[in-house]
Amino acid sequence: MNLADLQSTAAADLAAVAAPEALEAFRIKYLGTKGLLKDASDHLRTLPPDQKRAFGQQLNTIKTQITTAFEERKAALATAEPVVKGIDVTEPGRLSFERYEPGTPHIISQTIDDLTALFARMGFAVAYGPELEDEFHNFDALNIPITHPARDPNDNYYLARPPGAPLFMLRSQTSSVQIRTMETQKPPIRIVAPGRVYRPDTVDQTHLFMFHQLEGLVIDTHITMVDLRSCIDQFAKAYFGPDVQTRFRPSFFPFTEPSAEFDVLFHLADGATRWMELGGCGMVDPNVLKMVNLDPEVYSGYAFGFGIERIAMRKHRIEDIRLLVENDLRFLRQF
Repeated sequence: MNLADLQSTAAADLAAVAAPEALEAFRIKYLGTKGLLKDASDHLRTLPPDQKRAFGQQLNTIKTQITTAFEERKAALATAEPVVKGIDVTEPGRLSFERYEPGTPHIISQTIDDLTALFARMGFAVAYGPELEDEFHNFDALNIPITHPARDPNDNYYLARPPGAPLFMLRSQTSSVQIRTMETQKPPIRIVAPGRVYRPDTVDQTHLFMFHQLEGLVIDTHITMVDLRSCIDQFAKAYFGPDVQTRFRPSFFPFTEPSAEFDVLFHLADGATRWMELGGCGMVDPNVLKMVNLDPEVYSGYAFGFGIERIAMRKHRIEDIRLLVENDLRFLRQF
């Protein structure tokens, strides 16, 4: 066996290695338990005694050189940048156009966009507020006293805070945007505020613990309940159609007086009908105006808050609110 030829052949083979797979093949060929260096070691035992010493020394030198070169090549490949050949990133994907399905905004996003566009045509600007809220904007400024059951920890998502630190919470209503708007903007005010709200409700056919509201607020001089009813009726007819049936029911909210619930008639798939509450409304309570330094003897206004999921359900005859959050493509593709 010619060890010089073995050394030169190994060097040429290692120089041609360009990928980890080829490097592993080289290791098996030369350094493996059945490799060429193992064959050379076996050949050593067949040599005459006077030749073994020189052959063994030469074999050890060559084995060390090949092993060292192998390790250096292995380290170089591990740190090398991957090379991608033959791919034109400007080419279309392999998925055929026949199978391509363009996405659409979620039905809730569609509903929010439709509502804000409709109210924009009625002269309303769009306002936003933080979802992480303090007690002043979520309760105090809205005339909700500390003893009111709406502030119960079991009915809200309060954040854990050190004893004595101000309380923060995930807002339970977009009415907090009313306060933030009136703090920074002088009348006349005419805004709608869409956004997520959080309440630990039991999930059922018409309730979720995270849902969306659309808050509306109008503040000016000489605003009356007639203006409120006219606004909501115009909205209902523009959004649901001229034949929609609506009703106001007397109610109570700490931040409006008088107050009402706003319902629309829901037509079920089996032909039956039932009234569905879309939200509450009323004239802004004078105490709320005082909290934001507006004179209730000069200004008046109305506010309303609608459940966006319920509006989508009424619009598209969806009978279970849970369908809106289950991410079932068979359902979402309908919109």
